Amino acid sequence: MKRNKKHTHTPSNIRTLLGILFLCVLGFAVPGILEQEGEQPASYEREVSIAGSEGSESTCMADPESIPDYAGEDYSVLNHGIPNFTKWDLTHITGEHYSDLDELSRCGTAIAMLSNDMMPEGKRGDIGEIRPSGWKQKKYEGLIDAEPPYLYNRSHLIAYALTGQEANEKNLITGTRYLNATTMLPWEEKVMRYLDRTENHVLYRVTPYFKGNELVARGVEMEAYSVEDQGKGICYHVFLYNIQPGIIIDYATGKSAEE
Repeated sequence: MKRNKKHTHTPSNIRTLLGILFLCVLGFAVPGILEQEGEQPASYEREVSIAGSEGSESTCMADPESIPDYAGEDYSVLNHGIPNFTKWDLTHITGEHYSDLDELSRCGTAIAMLSNDMMPEGKRGDIGEIRPSGWKQKKYEGLIDAEPPYLYNRSHLIAYALTGQEANEKNLITGTRYLNATTMLPWEEKVMRYLDRTENHVLYRVTPYFKGNELVARGVEMEAYSVEDQGKGICYHVFLYNIQPGIIIDYATGKSAEE
């Protein structure tokens, strides 16, 4: 009887140890767990290796209703930070690709396999002739951190610094100064720095989200994945909101007013 009791009852310290080991194993097994900002999901290589043979769609295109409404934060993390790219995307996409404008003259998805040799050396040229959908420009003295204090920028989906694209109407949306210079720039700079210090490639996709027939995008979805190191250098999937603090935007028309 005593022998049976030894087998049916585990000492408390052993039970505690087993519990810790179980939680550790669970943490490594769940896709998309991020230890802290900047670290990459260890499971992503496994995710793309079992994906289908056809190309992927961005969340904005495939499931726009899943994009969270703006709730005061500059951006939302989508799919635990894991891009929607498939193994097919990683092995078949080359160069740059820009969607044709739709019937409302709105931009669509832009995708590129980025490399260091695509990055321009000179300054960007003039893009003032492009008038993206919803372009209703207005100045806001004291509210916009720019001179002159215009609300809108012609925002590149794929940054000029990554490809050298200038006045490409398929790559420019009506974006607030805040979106262009404050929210998008840090994510773009992550990719720039990575390409500067390596010879690797980054699969990169930016998709503007237009709600219904609105002319100004509610925001942009950004996905990036470093190919040769299986996402260890760059791996993110975020939605950035096209807002400007202190200003109300009518996304249907592009008109605006102070709060």
